[in-house]
This record gives sequence, structure tokens and C-alpha cells, in this order.
Amino acid sequence: MNALVPLPVLLPLCATGLSLAFGTRLKHFQRFISVVVLSAVLALSVALMIAADTRGPLTVDLGDFAPPLGITLVADRLSGLMLTVSSAVTLCVLVYSIGQGMADRDEETPVAVFHPAYLILVAGVSCTFLAGDLVNLYVGFEIMLVASFVLLTLGGTGPRVRAGSTYVIISLFSSMLFLTAIAMTYAAAGTANFAQLAGRLGELPLGVQTLIQAMLLTVFAIKAAVFPLAAWLPDSYPTAPAPVTAVFAGLLTKVGIYCMLRTETLLFPGNRLGDLLMAAALASMTIGILGAVAQTDLKRLLSFTLISHIGYMVFGIGLASRDAYGGAIVYVAHHITVQTTLFLVAGLIERRTGTTELTRIGGLARAAPVLAVLFFVPAMNLAGIPPLSGFIGKLGLMRAGVADGGVWAWILVVGSAAASLLTLYVMAKVWNLAFWRAAPPGQAADGTLLESDDDSGDDADAGPDRIPGTGDEPAVPRHQPAGLAVAATLHGHAVTTTTRLPKPMTAATAAAVALGLAFTVLAGPLTSYTDRTAAELLARSPYIEAVLGR
Repeated sequence: MNALVPLPVLLPLCATGLSLAFGTRLKHFQRFISVVVLSAVLALSVALMIAADTRGPLTVDLGDFAPPLGITLVADRLSGLMLTVSSAVTLCVLVYSIGQGMADRDEETPVAVFHPAYLILVAGVSCTFLAGDLVNLYVGFEIMLVASFVLLTLGGTGPRVRAGSTYVIISLFSSMLFLTAIAMTYAAAGTANFAQLAGRLGELPLGVQTLIQAMLLTVFAIKAAVFPLAAWLPDSYPTAPAPVTAVFAGLLTKVGIYCMLRTETLLFPGNRLGDLLMAAALASMTIGILGAVAQTDLKRLLSFTLISHIGYMVFGIGLASRDAYGGAIVYVAHHITVQTTLFLVAGLIERRTGTTELTRIGGLARAAPVLAVLFFVPAMNLAGIPPLSGFIGKLGLMRAGVADGGVWAWILVVGSAAASLLTLYVMAKVWNLAFWRAAPPGQAADGTLLESDDDSGDDADAGPDRIPGTGDEPAVPRHQPAGLAVAATLHGHAVTTTTRLPKPMTAATAAAVALGLAFTVLAGPLTSYTDRTAAELLARSPYIEAVLGR
């Protein structure tokens, strides 16, 4: 079973080579490779999660070199769950993107770059979840980030390039800070292996430990978009196409949360910076949800709710108790799925109406009842309506806060309840504007051409927001018969609104909704699993013994 541990990283990398080799010559085969490989990664992830739960952490020393010289990959309960949820979500997003036709219109590029970049992204995410040392955690981050740079700027439109530039600058800064933290850690402890660091960091002077911990937390807080290090996110994610935004918002920020969970439990037990983390959690919840209240564009609104709900996970990490870690892990799994689903729904709304600006759309509950259901379920889940999984995760975190009894814990319990109510308000606002009210006069008619490959205007309002009847349309509106255009593509080709949404897009979104509901149906086994995961994280010895063999 240990031999399976590297495969979630190796399979997507090998498939990337095949995908690049075939390029645009065999488009259907390229898509087939991607779907088969991600399906295999999902099956492997489930097998690793079950094996880690029944047999303990699984380890592999690549090249048979023992740490600290060798590369160690470790699959324990936490990494197994994260791999499983992330694999399921990335498979849904891939099917959605195929239905949207994003990877099929690459006439302007020598190779079809979407599938290779997407597979590399999956490999990078898997590498971060399985990394057994700081160096390979950094390598996983860089693999993931290189792919994300490509995906974020595909098409080369002005808004995407500007947003990508911001993302690149922030990512490069965090990477340099991460390298500095790794160098300091190695200089102080003589190793970068997690299991060895768990025994050596405690012997260092308290000031050195705190400095290393603070630097690593800063790096991971940037990745996770924890306030006040989250200003880059609302401007970067909404400009990307729906599938890219969905996987970024749902998954990439949780990689930072995973790293915080791993390092705070394994390397820095004792919760020295717990109050600081809880202050950051409260600020994230408050500023994020207030930002969402002020938005009228659905993608930006969801981006701000993402920042707010990251605060719930940081709340659990700051409490540092078994119940708190268990609640945080439940919430991570829930939020990956629900946030991804909501961005996929935003993409469906954009294709149906031509925009995600809530003031320009309406009447979707009557015109597109399936779309209404696909939005309503994850929206209520995000708001924490009982008995959905969002409620279960929030309840677990609040109970842990009450059990802690500290001043910061009680403040966060009240803040969590307030943020949850405001999330419900925000979701109700979206429902009322986009679905419940009558369609406004300026809403794009079915068959309206909304975007072309002319990016000469290079302004942020170009593209799907150019709606006839609003004064924002091109000089000569153009139209095509409804349903002829497959979708908005990654490369700036024409977009046509249509009432007939591609079935793969709808099916993939429905599958993501079902996955979120599965967490509710399987709440008992899920919470039991996360409780065992939290106990394993706090014990530390199962991980250390599995890696070092003692």
C-alpha cells in the first residue's frame, strides 16, 4: 500500500507529458487522458485515506534514501481526506470545463495548454498534501503556482493579465519569504524533515522558535488569504473563467490552511500564537463578510465570502484543542466543495445571462429552475442552515470555543454567529436579485453575442459585462442564433447567451452539489473520522514513528 503514496503526484505529471505530446491534434484523446487520470487519482486518494485510517500513516522514502537526505512522502488521515476531497472537486471542475469547451479552441496557440496546466496544478496540490518536509512542501507550492499563473492569464485579456500580475507579485513575495524561513529552519535545526523537526525545534531558544513559526504562518496566511494578507484575492480570482476561479477559490486557499494545520500541530505544539491567530480569524470573518455585503457582482461577492469563511478555519487552529481541530477539518472539507460549487454556478449564470452583475439579471427562478436549485442548496450550506454540513462544522467550532472559555474564544463564538447570519443575508440578497425578482429590462436576450476576440479596448468592463440596452454595448451589437457558441472560452473567443446550458456543465455542478450534500448525509462517519484525525495530529507520535521508524 505504501507504493501508492507517490501516485497522486506522478500520474498527473505523466499525463501532462502525454497531453502536451498530443496537443491540439487529438483533442478528444487529450480530454480522455485528463478525465481518466483524475478519476484514477480520486480512487487512489480514497484508498490512501482508508488505509491511513486503518493502518496508520503511510510513508515512502523516494530513492530509498532515509531522511533527512531523501524525499519523504507521507499519507496520514489529514492528507488522505484532503487528497480525496480535492480530487473529487478537481474532477468535477474538469468535466465542467470540458462542457464549456475551454480547452477545445486553441487555434491561436501551438498546444492546448489548459489540460497540461490543469494536470500540473493537480500534481502540485497533491505534492503539498503528501510532502514530508519543508523543501518538498515548497516544491509543491511552486508546481501549483506555476500552473496557476498560466490558468489565471489564459486568453491574455487586459483584466486577466492585470489580475495575474498582482497574483504573481504576491506569490513571488510569499515564495521568497518561504525560502528564507526554510533556510533559517535548516540553519537552526539541521534538517527540514517534519518528523525530525518535531523533535529538534523544541530544543531551540524560544525566540528562534517563535520567529520561524511567525514566518511560516505569514507565508501560509498569504496563501490562505487570511486578513490582512488577503487584499490580492478579490481582484485576482473574479477575472478568470469560471472553472479556473472555482478551483482556485475552493482549493488553493485551503492548501494554506492545510499547511497551518500541519505545522502548528507537528512543529509548534503549545499554541504560543493562538491569540494572534484568533484575532486574524475575527478580522477575516468581519472584513470579509462586510465586503461581501457591499458587492453587487456575484464573483466578487463570493470572493469576499471566501475570505470571511477562511476565518472559521483559522479560529479552529487558534483554539488548538481536539474538538477545535476536528471542527476546522470538517469545515475545510465542507468549504472546498461548497465554495467551488458556488463559483461553478456563477459560471452557469454568466453563460445564461451574460453577466454576474446582480443589478443586471433577474427572473432566473422561473426561467431556469434547475439553475436556481443548484444555487440555493450550496448557498444555504455556506450560510450554515441546519442540518447541512456548514452548520455541522460551525457548530463544532462554536462548541470548542465555548469549551475553551477564554475571552478570545467567546469573542470568536459571537463573531462566528454574526458572520454566519450576514452570510445568510448575502445569499438571500443574491437569491432575491438574480432569481426571485423579475428580469430587468437590460438583461441580455437569448442568443446575444457578448464577447469577441477583439481586446483593443482593454478595459475591465470588456467581455461578458457588455450588455445591450445598458449603454455599455459595442457600437454595433452583434447576434447569433441561440446555442451555437459552446461557451466563453479561455482564449477570448465569442460568447453567446443561451437557455440550453451544456449538459456536462450542469451535470458537473450537480455532482459538486451532491458531494456537499454527502457530507451532510455522512455527517456521523465524517465527524468521527475528523475526530480521529485531530487526535492523531495532537499525538504527533504516529506521524514521527511512521517516518523515522521508531
